[in-house]
Amino acid sequence: MINQRIDTRAIGLDVGLKFMSWLTGAENLHYGLWTGLEVNAANLGAAQAAYTDKLFKLLPPAPARILDIGGGAGEPARKLIDLGYDVDIVVPSEFLATRCRENAPAARVHLMKFEDFETADRFDVCLFSESFQYIAVDQSLPKANTLLRKGGVIVIADCFRSENFVREDLNHKVGGGHALHLFQDAVPRHGFVVTSEEDITAAVAPSVDLEQQLFNVIGFATTRIDAELQAKKPKTRWFIARAFGLFSSERRRVRLDQRLNHKTRNADAFCYNNRYLMLILERA
Repeated sequence: MINQRIDTRAIGLDVGLKFMSWLTGAENLHYGLWTGLEVNAANLGAAQAAYTDKLFKLLPPAPARILDIGGGAGEPARKLIDLGYDVDIVVPSEFLATRCRENAPAARVHLMKFEDFETADRFDVCLFSESFQYIAVDQSLPKANTLLRKGGVIVIADCFRSENFVREDLNHKVGGGHALHLFQDAVPRHGFVVTSEEDITAAVAPSVDLEQQLFNVIGFATTRIDAELQAKKPKTRWFIARAFGLFSSERRRVRLDQRLNHKTRNADAFCYNNRYLMLILERA
């Protein structure tokens, strides 16, 4: 029997999608744009809609053909098709691919990693909306180059690591993405030039605070249950704690405690360690 690695990234995306659908009524997985909005769960849907509107302004007019790379559950694709665009979606998760087909039935959905995607078709836009960070730069840029029509562009909206990021510091595990300076070096090396760049880090950062509030609620519930077990079922609590210690490293336990019971992952830390950019790349 082949020992297959568990795809925790795909699981996280699937679970996150279910939660976002319950919270906002829409299957969006991306950050929100919080300019002019109070930061609370009630406004998350509006913040995500504002983000999408801003992203779409980077696209050429319809009916351009768009390759939506890592297209989530198909919500952006559905909106693009309603605006008159022709859309293909590439997603690595079977669950997300199913949601894409249901949410955007007019889109062509390809269940695979972008690195494995092959087609004779060519596109006006290769769109990476919070998916660019999951693919090595030296794979994503040359791959996209082969898929673009003459005059086609790459549109990226994603996090990048700033020069402040220190990988060994647990407090800095906020956001994600490629090191910005390495990305900037790679762009001309692969035959592209940045023709539009906007830093929206501060506008999306409140999403991190909102996410942390959710994890703190989970942490409170966990602590409350632990205290009840300690007081009334100490043996049961000892066995649970023992099993948890056996199957998790000290580093993971420290990180989990930070995630659930502290607020080191916050908007300020995000702004310090990351740059969230919206970019257009054209062939040089």
